[in-house]
Amino acid sequence: MSLGDEHEASGGYGGTGQTRTRLPGGGDVYGGARRGGRSSRSLVTVVGVVILLIAAIAFANRGGDDSSSAGGAEDKPETAATAATGTKPVQSKTSDIPTGFAHDEQGAQSAAANYATVLVSADILKPARRGEILQQVFVANQRASLQERLNAAYSKDFLSKIGLDQNGNAAAGHTYVSRTVPIGTEATAYSDTTATVEVWCTGLYGTAGEDSTNPVTSDWFTMTLQLRWANSDWKVDSFSQKDGPAPVPGDNKASSADEMAKAVEQYGGFTYAR
Repeated sequence: MSLGDEHEASGGYGGTGQTRTRLPGGGDVYGGARRGGRSSRSLVTVVGVVILLIAAIAFANRGGDDSSSAGGAEDKPETAATAATGTKPVQSKTSDIPTGFAHDEQGAQSAAANYATVLVSADILKPARRGEILQQVFVANQRASLQERLNAAYSKDFLSKIGLDQNGNAAAGHTYVSRTVPIGTEATAYSDTTATVEVWCTGLYGTAGEDSTNPVTSDWFTMTLQLRWANSDWKVDSFSQKDGPAPVPGDNKASSADEMAKAVEQYGGFTYAR
């Protein structure tokens, strides 16, 4: 679920997801059509290409010791912006939320990734849990106003529309799903006291149940978090969200409501690192 489905930087939380239907008989989305059998001329061409490929591989593997003289470490491509560093992001948690991020750009990106999973989660819909999340994730001077806005956004009427009671719980036999998975992060601005980090995410949201009118579906979105270094940790000062980038949907067969509910209960989440 995208946090901005109904509200913007105030932390609005959507819930009326749309099911995606794959129409039968659709063509290749990339415009390619299936070809018929190959002719003898095509077979000869393929054999020739294979021979050339084998020769190229043999040439590339010859004289490997000379490669260092042609170029050194300076010729290696730069590490991708979202490649894992292998450094542990944090050593502790408070209220099941990671804390103690490093006071550097990598720490800011790790904080943003972990905060994104919390801000677009099923827990944020529960009044009893919401206060703990705001206390842990946001800077002190933003908590009170944001609490008011979120309480108004996640009203009893809103929760009822997505099949939840006033405490944010699903009806008997149903499981409400809202889980976010960061795909990558980018720090678009950084200083010792502030940072702006974009987090590209995918996620699941909806209600798993045989008679659910809001089935679990997937979503792609990018969150932008304004972070501030406060009390020896990175905290959120404000955030916003936009749709995408979204890939072409795959051909996976949709799981049953029971399978989806069991998966959510069985598989736990992660602590994310830059």
